[in-house]
Amino acid sequence: MAAALQTAALLSASPNLIDPQRFRVGLLARSLIGRRGSIFVVRSDGRTSGFFNAKSRSGNFITNAVATKADASTSSTASKPGHELLLFEALREGLEEEMDRDPHVCVMGEDVGHYGGSYKVTKGLATKYGDLRVLDTPIAENSFTGMGIGAAMTGLRPIVEGMNMGFLLLAYNQISNNCGMLHYTSGGQFKIPIVIRGPGGVGRQLGAEHSQRLESYFQSIPGLQMVACSTPYNAKGLMKAAIRSENPVVLFEHVLLYNLKERIPDEEYVLCLEEAEMVRPGEHVTILTYSRMRYHVMQAVKTLVNKGYDPEVIDIRSLKPFDLYTIGNSVKKTHRVLIVEECMRTGGIGSSLRAAIIDNFWDYLDAPIMCLSSQDVPTPYAGTLEEWTVVQPAQIVAAVEQLCQ
Repeated sequence: MAAALQTAALLSASPNLIDPQRFRVGLLARSLIGRRGSIFVVRSDGRTSGFFNAKSRSGNFITNAVATKADASTSSTASKPGHELLLFEALREGLEEEMDRDPHVCVMGEDVGHYGGSYKVTKGLATKYGDLRVLDTPIAENSFTGMGIGAAMTGLRPIVEGMNMGFLLLAYNQISNNCGMLHYTSGGQFKIPIVIRGPGGVGRQLGAEHSQRLESYFQSIPGLQMVACSTPYNAKGLMKAAIRSENPVVLFEHVLLYNLKERIPDEEYVLCLEEAEMVRPGEHVTILTYSRMRYHVMQAVKTLVNKGYDPEVIDIRSLKPFDLYTIGNSVKKTHRVLIVEECMRTGGIGSSLRAAIIDNFWDYLDAPIMCLSSQDVPTPYAGTLEEWTVVQPAQIVAAVEQLCQ
């Protein structure tokens, strides 16, 4: 609280919006040169890449990216209008469009400047917008997250990147006691339009501390919204919506999805932060998932269809709040629910989602809700052990068969 208030006091002597140039000069004077060096990147197909070279919602809302029974990730996009982007490029395009649209949007974090971010989401932005809007910070997550919250209090729209989401545990006090609560504790005097984003999830042998899934850590914080992107299309749309939101938004990106490619529209679009995505309509069972597990589910669906099952797949996308309208309509149709997540079983997103479904749609269930989650252990470094801790497609097939007996 003290760090955020001190930052706010430093930035402005009045409750009015500050001069952005005055703020940026102050930040630049107080910044230090962040960590430099090459980052070893794990690709979405499991291969490791070489080292990178150092060099109020508005708009057109598109609420349903995929609504066909075919797996969108395997369908051909060559004949569709638009342009192809990798997921990290889609995030950057959305960020760049918002920086062009609104001069109050700025970026801060470790190596987000001329290095371009640990996964190149901010590549080229420092050259285009300058060091005053794309600010490299010291290796001090508590400090620069508090600085971002103070900036949001005084009128800017900062995007804070955690080089790895696990590092943001060092800023948990700022995110919880300040980011989520200051609008309330100030009696509505301050809004906190900040986006906190970065890579997380289980990669490929990244070790326990770099394989954190922090959705369950943040879901209980009042005042925060949480979304998880899973495709280039929704990555860009959610990024733009999060930046325009007047609420603090945590955007979860999975380290293994950055190199997924998809054709997205040329025209501008903004998704809704509170809506799930119908990936595949079906009749027999509702499968609720998000992030990387969407692809494990769709891999299992191919087997299930060959076995005669017709599963409905929903990417819940909004982790807080849940889209109970979309989820409820599906439960009323299928009467069976399977939740598949990479989060931990104890206190995870699946536990909260199961409770919400039981509270609201108990009378429509014909079978107990099943939840497949990661095991409650630190993620092992060894590849074979790492796979054992995360839900695999074969487990999803077995769970659906059990539910539909």
